[in-house]
Amino acid sequence: MPIEAATPVEDLAGADQEFLYTLNFGPQHPATHTTLRLILTLDGETIVKAVPDIGYLHSGFEKLGEDLDFNQYVTIVDRMNYISPVANEVAWHHTIEKLIGIEITPRCKYIRTILAELARISDHLLCVGAAALDLGALTAFLYAFNAREKVYNIIESTAGQRFHPSYTRVGGLMADISDDVVDLIRDFVKTFPKVHADIVRLLNRNRIFIDRTKGIGVLTKEEAINTSCSGPVARASGVVRDLRKDEPYLAYKDLAGAFKVVCGKGGDCYNRYLVRMGEMLESWKIIHAAVENLPTGPVNVDLNDKLTIPDKNATYRSIEGLIQHFELFMWNRRWETPTEEVYGAHETANGELGFYVVADGGGKAFRARTRPPSFIHFAVFPMMMEGHQISDVPAVLGSLNIIAAELDR
Repeated sequence: MPIEAATPVEDLAGADQEFLYTLNFGPQHPATHTTLRLILTLDGETIVKAVPDIGYLHSGFEKLGEDLDFNQYVTIVDRMNYISPVANEVAWHHTIEKLIGIEITPRCKYIRTILAELARISDHLLCVGAAALDLGALTAFLYAFNAREKVYNIIESTAGQRFHPSYTRVGGLMADISDDVVDLIRDFVKTFPKVHADIVRLLNRNRIFIDRTKGIGVLTKEEAINTSCSGPVARASGVVRDLRKDEPYLAYKDLAGAFKVVCGKGGDCYNRYLVRMGEMLESWKIIHAAVENLPTGPVNVDLNDKLTIPDKNATYRSIEGLIQHFELFMWNRRWETPTEEVYGAHETANGELGFYVVADGGGKAFRARTRPPSFIHFAVFPMMMEGHQISDVPAVLGSLNIIAAELDR
């Protein structure tokens, strides 16, 4: 972290001159977790000004959405929030299905809901574990990662890939889940409360953790609303908004009685930690209710609608299945979409993840744009850091859970 030469500036009160220093925090600093750069103006150890500098992980995700079809693009949205990729997939195909007017099957709704909540727990475990690690608590990090391995095992058994599953499809899923996957989910439901309790006992009343997080990085309710914050960051400030309750989608309308919206009041790092811990328990309740009430039936809409990719049996054994498979992959065929624009959003681990798609009647987007929560929350970071110490930067960054791939799209 190189320190640049001192720059004399006028004191705010106009009485004296102070010498402020500029410190580059990142983009290779371990506490940023990824390629984030902060330009800090310091008065001694006190932060006078913090300027986020993005652009170190630009991958052209949104432009790729104009070149890949609606199923191919799922491999790209996987890599936006790479901590909970399956939640990105579910949100993307929700938007496309809203555009085309597809009503997915009850079983598909429940499976997507289960996977989205597993992704939320996985994301929160990483956020809480890494935030604690940044403040010196290694054990909490190990507790969290042991539980995340079980989530990865479920994803791997479901989709064949652990990290970027690319599991959802327009009108359904790549494949149905097996009985073995259901058993893995039930095992996770059985063992997760102990992991959660271990982290709670370790951190909730830990004097060092509380001193490093309580009263640090405060965001008021008014500021959270005015800056478009969402998810745990907004709810920790007292904003009672959750798309799963306010605008229910998938199976959340059926499972509305199984969970509550977790909110805080303080708006500081400690409250954001408590909200995430509370949300993990609520997600656990949703998964438990969903897996025990999983409907039977197909996971894809009817083949006669000519919207889903036929399975191998239908492709190899019927001329209709072969033709439909062929047409959905041909660049000049694919889906017929209305010429209009649509916005769809889901409540993901970090907040509202939305996709805005402009369609021109073809099988790929004319324009594809993303509303990522990390981009909004990173813009709020400078306001939260003024007057704090350099040592508070990892605590605030960890509580916001900034994902760099959502910044540079």
